[in-house]
Amino acid sequence: MQLYYRQYGEFDDARSPIVLLHGMLGSSINWHGIAGRLEQAGFPVIVPDLRNHGRSPHDVVMDYPVMAKDVLDLLDSLKLNQVVLVGHSMGAKAAMWLALAHPDRVDKLVSVDMVPGRSPAGFQGMFDALLSLSVGELKSRKQAERLLAESIGSQAVRLYLLQNLFRDDTGWRWRMNLPVLASTYDLVVDFPQVEPCLQFQGETLFLYGGESDYVTSEAAPAIRELFPFSRLRAIPGAGHWVYSECPDDFFSALHHFLN
Repeated sequence: MQLYYRQYGEFDDARSPIVLLHGMLGSSINWHGIAGRLEQAGFPVIVPDLRNHGRSPHDVVMDYPVMAKDVLDLLDSLKLNQVVLVGHSMGAKAAMWLALAHPDRVDKLVSVDMVPGRSPAGFQGMFDALLSLSVGELKSRKQAERLLAESIGSQAVRLYLLQNLFRDDTGWRWRMNLPVLASTYDLVVDFPQVEPCLQFQGETLFLYGGESDYVTSEAAPAIRELFPFSRLRAIPGAGHWVYSECPDDFFSALHHFLN
């Protein structure tokens, strides 16, 4: 599968390119602010839409091995031998799986508010709200937001979800493959079984929100087992969407790790 991607800056031999992977129901545009700052700091950046999201192709298969394979195929097509992987939530799990399965292709790894295990099923209410929305009958984006407000109280979350809504000649549509994402959701909130003794030996940062419940002390043994050269760092005051809630603190921590 050929993923759609955005590129910031030009590749060179001085630094490994950074690949930013978005979370569930997101897209490459979520990373635009951070990607632009990384480009200004001299880092080349690639930001793909993962399968069934954004402008990338749709498919009935949705699991971490195939998502990692999609990213690997993108790296091959761009002739990138080694990259720094930075993933948020679902994108973090895809990045972790790629680092474990193909450690020679990953220079460093950053997992943003996610651990290599089952995560809280915090998106089920969002799926229920999105599936109940008759997009074919919508007259405007504002109407869609008003309808979602009946079940999703946070305006920030509603705007995040509505980035997936677009209009063509036939009316309003979702860019994401909503039926497949909903049907495979329980698989995506989990993490695949890892073969014994499989590890990523590179430098790894688990950067998480201090107010989030996705990264807890109970996950530390699993993290150390799979990523022995890892460190954990909390961003005070941030929830699950760390990079959008506290962008300055997030960028500072990421930039420090990259250097």
